[in-house]
Amino acid sequence: MPMQLKNKEDAVAWLKKDLTIDRLWEIMELYEDFPFYTMRNLEYTYIIKGNEMFVNRKEKSITKATVGMALSKALILGGAVAGPKKLGTFGASYLYPIFLYFEIIRQES
Repeated sequence: MPMQLKNKEDAVAWLKKDLTIDRLWEIMELYEDFPFYTMRNLEYTYIIKGNEMFVNRKEKSITKATVGMALSKALILGGAVAGPKKLGTFGASYLYPIFLYFEIIRQES
């Protein structure tokens, strides 16, 4: 776990050095309980338990494998992702803002 990361900029830089699902998952663990906002401006937080992400607005968990699929799709799209649906996975409306925050993707129209 990259405990030396003191801020978002450190996290983004560390993540971009080797953008893998495992690295992303570690960063996501550090940001548990951090408030994110959906595209409809609904605040949410999440916690990670093992290989599952539990969003406080949803009953079903989002698995690490699903996050990995969304990450792969974002990389295939070259980081230019027009909206959550373009990620094509369960829970994309929650993953999209996280990916934006960590600069994995950028909003494209």
